[in-house]
Amino acid sequence: MPEHVLMRSTAPPSLKDAAWLKRPETERVFAALTASGVETRPVGVPFEVTTLRRDVETYGRHATVAFTDDWMEDARRRDFTLNALYAGSDGTVFDPLGGYADLAAGRVRFIGDAEARIKEDYLRILRFFRFNAYYGKGPLDPAGLQASVRLRAGLDQLSAERVGVELRRLLMAPQAMRAVGAVFDYGLLPRLLGGVPRLKRLDRLMAIEEALERAPDATVRLAALAVFVEEDAERLAARLRLSNAEQAVLALGAADQARSGLPDDGAAKRELYRLGSKDYQAYVLIAWADSGAPPDDQNWREALDLAARWQVPEFPLRGNEIIALGDIKGPEIGEMLRSLEAEWVEHGFEASREELLARADKLARGSRSP
Repeated sequence: MPEHVLMRSTAPPSLKDAAWLKRPETERVFAALTASGVETRPVGVPFEVTTLRRDVETYGRHATVAFTDDWMEDARRRDFTLNALYAGSDGTVFDPLGGYADLAAGRVRFIGDAEARIKEDYLRILRFFRFNAYYGKGPLDPAGLQASVRLRAGLDQLSAERVGVELRRLLMAPQAMRAVGAVFDYGLLPRLLGGVPRLKRLDRLMAIEEALERAPDATVRLAALAVFVEEDAERLAARLRLSNAEQAVLALGAADQARSGLPDDGAAKRELYRLGSKDYQAYVLIAWADSGAPPDDQNWREALDLAARWQVPEFPLRGNEIIALGDIKGPEIGEMLRSLEAEWVEHGFEASREELLARADKLARGSRSP
């Protein structure tokens, strides 16, 4: 019996009790679209309205399409069988290509010829691995894997933004390490990152996150995976078109920071002051993973919890207080404030406002002396 017949024997359940189907916004969308008698079926959420289409001619991601009222034709132009599941407003699931059986079996399978689907959009190579990281069970589909490896050069044609978004989605998946390992084993990961990945450090980071029941952060995981030195953060941010804030997180994976070991209380407070709570925790997590310490290490847990235990102080001086000391020019004011703040931080945040003003007055008099 053909495989697709076997898969179709697994009937999908009704979604009539699904919470999303009963939401007011969903019902309003259905009401608006079906008012003129047009049949409407959701094939995903968020709400993005499109008509049924069939491809007349394809060239890369772009295609000449024709509109149709044939649900099977629309299904055949999608990427994976599990993405060709439709639902009616009454919760009935329509499964024209055996997608539910694939979903139940944890099988991510391209619709039709895998190479043809990939050539329509090379991002589908990464989507193949990402969907396996979310829904896959057992070995990767051989046809999909072979096509992905054979056509991997097509990844170079993709925009940096699309690759960056897809890579971060993959890193957030429940089985991210399995997918990243597969992408590396089959020669795709260095091509994506433009460098050598740090698989063991990423694996340790994920083990720590799991032990702490901590929600993952895609950029922190990317930092653990791809950054050895700060130049890597700059290169990767440019390569994937990341923001300055994301680049700053990537830089936390640099070796000169992450290999410094467990910080003592003073060093930890200085880092928390410098980085802020969120980036400080990312810094500790990456350093913890880099150290090789186990996920239940109590000392590292205490270092991570510092942000919750210690109120970061505010530097007591302001520029107007420096100006009041005498004839000090603009650039000198900023330089003096930075110098005083650095001393204040280095000495444990203990100097009072009065002590800092006295130090500032001394510096100001020194700058005015001939």
